[in-house]
Amino acid sequence: MATEHLSPLDLAFWRIESAAHPMHLGALAVFTASGSGGAERAAALLTDRCAAVPGLRRRIRDVLLPVGAAAWSPDPHFDPARHVFLVRTATADPHAAAGPLMARPLDRELPPWEAHVLSGPDTDSFAVLFKFHHALADGLGALALAAALFDEGPAPRTAPARPAPEQRPVPEQRAGSALRRLPGVLAARVQDVGQALEIGAAVARAGLPLGVPAALTADAARPGTRTVAGLALDLDEVNLVRKGAGGTVNDVLIALVAGALRRWLAGRGDPEPRGAGPRALIPVSRRRGPGGAAGNRLSGYLVRLPLAEPDPLCRLDRVRVAMDRNKDAGPARGAGAVALLADHVHPLGHRLGGPLVAQAARLLFDILVTSVPLPGFTFTLGGSRVREVYPLAPLAAGQSLAVAVSTYKGTVHYGLVADAAAVPDLPTLAGALREELDALVREVS
Repeated sequence: MATEHLSPLDLAFWRIESAAHPMHLGALAVFTASGSGGAERAAALLTDRCAAVPGLRRRIRDVLLPVGAAAWSPDPHFDPARHVFLVRTATADPHAAAGPLMARPLDRELPPWEAHVLSGPDTDSFAVLFKFHHALADGLGALALAAALFDEGPAPRTAPARPAPEQRPVPEQRAGSALRRLPGVLAARVQDVGQALEIGAAVARAGLPLGVPAALTADAARPGTRTVAGLALDLDEVNLVRKGAGGTVNDVLIALVAGALRRWLAGRGDPEPRGAGPRALIPVSRRRGPGGAAGNRLSGYLVRLPLAEPDPLCRLDRVRVAMDRNKDAGPARGAGAVALLADHVHPLGHRLGGPLVAQAARLLFDILVTSVPLPGFTFTLGGSRVREVYPLAPLAAGQSLAVAVSTYKGTVHYGLVADAAAVPDLPTLAGALREELDALVREVS
């Protein structure tokens, strides 16, 4: 069997991880139980089904060649009990329980994922926290893996068929083919170098983290705990704002973050925001759907959040203009496309430079704001229905806050992950999202 190496971007996510700054994605699914024993039944089903999902049985191992590379390999001792955990203690607030679990790194000797079933305060509800390492999947890839564990989902539980191996050409054919391809290869290399230089120049033009509110920074050297909060908003209200003010749903969701940050900072008594505002990294998926190849298919946009703008509609307009400018340039250009630079780094560079890159996150962006699209059908597990899904993003070194958002069954779910020491009042920020949407609805009504 051919060795399946990690892609450059997957390898980068694997190498930049540290104990203080784990690089896993999360999703907190809140269920309405179909009857008593819902949590126990869910844990038993996850334990049974995960063994049938090939992508969840693979671990990451270093390889000799290329130097510094890593590859996927089946775990010969795969044990579901080391990945699926049942928390029997009743949990009234699953977000509070998710914080310490998000702070704990995944075991790098095992397939990099976990599922924690959190018993609810009564027999009517429970929650499941899924954790997938970013080297295993991006948001859509994680959705495909998780969907294979539910009662129904878009992803099959059997391994996809591999294409038939190509026939090896005879030496004369190989040499001739290589010569014919040489101009295209050289042109592609020149294009790659040009793209890398263009992205690097865009990063430099984006500026240093000047004027970033202190509340958005954390001590990168201090092992931090995590706190998690979530908020559910009516998608119809978001669409009302979109129709009245223009732009896209995503523009409105990003503007809500900008307005909530401004309100939150004012409530803390922080200085009035000035300047262009913190740089938000908006990841952009290069996938066409939740299926397809494993691993990450990501680029991104960089948007200044206009915290200094006092008017909610003007904030939304500035976000819309910035997003339109990014879309016109495309996801392969601009400072937000920094993830594409991973393709130009040798595996040894990822291995040796990973810790340095992790510490340099604040030079690239100030806050992560990511959106994970979910399908329109209802997820169920053992007959228990998923009623809320809060995506959770990893927290970069030196940053205090990461925001993830998804829409599910007519509801927008914001998942907030923060450094607990830097942001002890995270629920207040979640409430500010509600206040900002209310203000925008009033403006367009």
